[in-house]
Amino acid sequence: MRRVFVRVWSFTLQGIEALPVAVEVDVSPGLPSFEIVGLPDAAVREARERVRAAVRNGGWPFPLQRITVNLAPAHTRKEGAGFDLAIALGVLAAAGAFHPSALAGIAVAGELALDGGVRPVRGALAMAMALEPGRRLVLPPESAREAAACGADVLAAPHLADLVAHLRGERVLAAPDPAPPVAGGCDGDVDLALVRGQPVARRALEVAAAGGHNLYMVGPPGAGKSLLARCLPTILPPLDEAEALEVSRIHSVAGELGPGGLLRRRPFRAPHHSISRAAMLGGGNPLRPGEVTLAHRGVLFLDEMPEFRRDVLEGLRQPLEDGVVRVARAHAHLTFPARPTLVAAANPCPCGHLGDPVHACTCTATAVHLYRNRLSGPLRDRFDLQVYLQPVPYAAYRAAAAGESSRAVAERVREARERQRRRLAQHGCSSNAEMGPALIRRFCRIPPGAEALLREAVDRFGLSVRGCDRVLRVARTLADLEGADTVELRHLAEALQYRGVGAAPVRQGA
Repeated sequence: MRRVFVRVWSFTLQGIEALPVAVEVDVSPGLPSFEIVGLPDAAVREARERVRAAVRNGGWPFPLQRITVNLAPAHTRKEGAGFDLAIALGVLAAAGAFHPSALAGIAVAGELALDGGVRPVRGALAMAMALEPGRRLVLPPESAREAAACGADVLAAPHLADLVAHLRGERVLAAPDPAPPVAGGCDGDVDLALVRGQPVARRALEVAAAGGHNLYMVGPPGAGKSLLARCLPTILPPLDEAEALEVSRIHSVAGELGPGGLLRRRPFRAPHHSISRAAMLGGGNPLRPGEVTLAHRGVLFLDEMPEFRRDVLEGLRQPLEDGVVRVARAHAHLTFPARPTLVAAANPCPCGHLGDPVHACTCTATAVHLYRNRLSGPLRDRFDLQVYLQPVPYAAYRAAAAGESSRAVAERVREARERQRRRLAQHGCSSNAEMGPALIRRFCRIPPGAEALLREAVDRFGLSVRGCDRVLRVARTLADLEGADTVELRHLAEALQYRGVGAAPVRQGA
């Protein structure tokens, strides 16, 4: 018996990043044992039994010696079953199944079945993006198709025996088959042409899409709030190459990317109002991105927003302002990207019929007050667009002429976004909603004669300084939709209409 040391490279996930891990396998004389060190979680420790069974069922003798596996760096927590394949290769190389030098220049990840089959892992795209130049990545076939989407050098290994034969030079692993792009987003049968009436809300939706602005809709049940929200992805431009990689990596780490390929349509997330704070913002054990990150560069729709827990809603304030979620734990501090377009819907009161000319409201003034106070003023102030939807008359519902289709509106949105991209590219922004105070002062100058209008809005309606900046950003988007170089008085006047009108009718005496 002799002592053998083998090193195999693999990856662990930390947030949405993949970190290289050196899987060091030492096989030495002594009583038979199999230990894994280097802060492994339960799934990693259980790899001992999966590796032992896969090696024996593959027809190789399992070394009856002292086996120590170290996952370096030892101070980083290791999670998941993705280290199975690397550990098995280290053990087989030490047992003489192939020469350890064959492992130079490759990294592997994959979960082992007891018969030696290789199962997919989360975060394959993140691993491929973190791969060192000149190194080749070996993954299960399903994960390999996903990883190859970023152009990395990837090979697919369906079985442990196939990979060992490749390392021995007896056969060559094939590159993964190219996968078609994953659509993502909402259902394809949703179109703006299906929305009857609601011209103001349709206009606000177009402005939200053109500038990436957050939208708050208040209206009675059945007015079309949910349908309008689900139409928003249909008028947004597709993800460009950089955005597709960014968004797809997030969904890959979360295990929601699908059969492979990059997302091209912007994500649409609509969590239930019972969602926890960790599920919305990110967290848990192990740390995972939340819904606000899964909706990054897409749409986060909160239906019946006042029904969400107060701590969940207040937790959105910082991500909406900064574009990131910072999760601090005792063992890790992670930052998740979070730049979705937030669309929220609410009823005017608990029964939903306050201000309805047909249905009488049955809520007391106290109930209406408590219902509206579930949304704090600072959170409501972060919505650039606030609109109230009236009930749709039957004549409008049965009108033969449909409104504009999503395709027609999407073309105007695309042109407006392109103007913003050219104007803001050198400033690290891609939409008007991302502009900070300095950029607002530079690109959203108050037009001549509009100073009095803005001052009156501040004095009469209590518009905050932040509210003024948001009005100017919306005005800039309205100008972009028209192809105008500067913000005009009419743009500012329309932008002001979307501030404060989102407050539903108030009960007399409330």
